[in-house]
Amino acid sequence: MARTLVTGISGQDGSYLGELLLERGDEVIGMVREAPEDARERLIPELREVELVHGDLAGPESLRQVIATVKPERIYHLAAPTFVPASWTDPAGSLHDVAGATFTLLNAVEQEVPQARVFLASSAEVFGDCGESPQHERTPTFPRSPYGIGKLAALRAAHVWRSRGLHVSAGILFNHESPRRPERFLPRKVTKGAARVATGLLDELEVGDRRAIRDWSHARDLMAGAILAVEHDVPDDYVFASGHGHSVGELIDLAFRLCGLEAEEHVRVNPAFVRDPEATAPVGDPSKAQRVLGWLPEFTFDQVIAEMVEHDLALARGEADAPNAPPAG
Repeated sequence: MARTLVTGISGQDGSYLGELLLERGDEVIGMVREAPEDARERLIPELREVELVHGDLAGPESLRQVIATVKPERIYHLAAPTFVPASWTDPAGSLHDVAGATFTLLNAVEQEVPQARVFLASSAEVFGDCGESPQHERTPTFPRSPYGIGKLAALRAAHVWRSRGLHVSAGILFNHESPRRPERFLPRKVTKGAARVATGLLDELEVGDRRAIRDWSHARDLMAGAILAVEHDVPDDYVFASGHGHSVGELIDLAFRLCGLEAEEHVRVNPAFVRDPEATAPVGDPSKAQRVLGWLPEFTFDQVIAEMVEHDLALARGEADAPNAPPAG
C-alpha cells in the first residue's frame, strides 16, 4: 500500500485512476484547486471518501507545502487543460498551465520527497506533423498547438529531472474516452447526439470532417498503464494507445448503429466544424509499453463506444420520459 497523491482527481482520468488505486489498496489523496468540500461534490461516488487537500499548481510555495505535508510515495500528475482548441484563446496561459505546473511540481518533489515515484500525463499532441505513423517514443516531435508545445515542454522536464535522480515516468497518452468524458469532446458529442436522436430529443447531429483519423482507447486502460509505469523499477517514457486508427465516420456510424439508426439519415456535415486535416495520422505504437510493462488494454474501440452509447441512451431516455420533456430540435 502506497501513500499516493493525485492531481486532477475529479477529471475523467483521475476518477478511473483513483478507482484503480483504491482497488490496489493504496491510500489516495487528491489535490484540488478549490476548497475540498466544494471539490468533493464533483467526485464520482466511489471516490467521495478519499482525502482531499487544497493546492495551487501555479504557486510554488503552495505546492511545496502540500508535498511536504502529504509526503507521498507516489504522485500522479494529471491536472491540466485538455481541450486543445482552447489553447489558442490564451497561448501563453496554456503553456504556463501545462508546462509551468509540471516544472513547479517536479521542483517541489525534488526538494521534499526525492524518493517518491512520479507519473506525468503527456499527450499525442507532442507529435503533431511528425511525418510518420504510427508514433512511438522516439518519433520526432512537431506540435501544432500551444497545448502540444506545453505538453512537449513537460515531457522534456521529465527527462531533465529524471537525469537528476528522480523516478519520473511519462505516459504519452493518445485519445481516450469513456462515459465520463465531457460532452465538448467529439466522441461524447457523437454518442450523446445519437442517443438523443434515437429518443426523439434531437432531429439531427451536426459534425465536422468524417475522414479525420484518431486512435481511441478507454481511459481506464490508459490509467492502468500509468500505474504499471510508476511501479516499474526503471522510469521511462511510454506511448499508451490502441495502435489502431479509426475515422470519425466510423465512430459516427457505429454510435448510430448501436442506437438502431443509419447515420446518413440523421447526420449533417457543418463546414464550420471542419478543421484543417492532419498531415500525419495520429496513431500510437504501444509495443514498448506492452513489452516492458506487460500492458494490454481490456477494451476494444467497439466496446468503448458501446459503453458510451449505453450510458447516453440511459440519460436520454430519462430525459425523454420526464414530464415537460423538450421537443426535438
